[in-house]
Amino acid sequence: MTISIYDGFMPDSYPAPARFPVTVDVVALTILGGALHVLLITRLLEPFRGTLALPGGFVLAAEDLVAAARRELAEETGVEQVPGHLEQLGSYGPAGRDPRGDVLTVAHLLMAPNFPVLAAGSDAEHAAWYPVGNVMDGSLELAFDHRQILDDAVERAKSKLEYSPLGAAFCGEEFTIAQLRAVYEAVWGTRLDPRNFHRKATGTPGFLEDTGQMFMGDAGRPAALFRLAPAARASAGQPTRAVLNPPLMRPHG
Repeated sequence: MTISIYDGFMPDSYPAPARFPVTVDVVALTILGGALHVLLITRLLEPFRGTLALPGGFVLAAEDLVAAARRELAEETGVEQVPGHLEQLGSYGPAGRDPRGDVLTVAHLLMAPNFPVLAAGSDAEHAAWYPVGNVMDGSLELAFDHRQILDDAVERAKSKLEYSPLGAAFCGEEFTIAQLRAVYEAVWGTRLDPRNFHRKATGTPGFLEDTGQMFMGDAGRPAALFRLAPAARASAGQPTRAVLNPPLMRPHG
């Protein structure tokens, strides 16, 4: 007789729960040259060998989902300590997304300052940053359902910038308002009025604080350096608790 972990928990009249593999995928976003970029790998193995895909792989036994996401990212980029903010995005599947059979994936969103991709590994032939716009306009095709996952991740990032201080996750620890504005413009895909953005960003309670230091830009003009306010920094472990009030709403239309 075969005994499963569900014996004693499921009534005899219930069908046995399905069993299928679980994977993690990571949507790593950064800003390069004023444009939003995503980290993609070229798959080394079938299915979709030679096709661009999000970094990811199968969850190991007794492995935490976030730990699995960090491990896969390290294996496929060579970066052990990834900067920025990592959070769970959503689950996809299990049916119809993988030609090998039912596979459930739990996608994660990473918003980070630019970091070098050191080396591809695991089942990745190559890893590099690609403009998100080239995926959205169809110039680049992604394996599996990764286009849908990327779409959802970009929309999540756009919303996060409205209601939370996570726009700073794309910057270093200290940054100018112009550098922060460039993040919002890249993620939202629109130009923002510099004076209006400065007023809103510096006037939103609990968002930013002036460091008292200056940054000399390329034009030789000094600009004040800011960092996240104490309340926002204190919520770094659970950044969803920090809420901008009033929010910095993206332009519509």
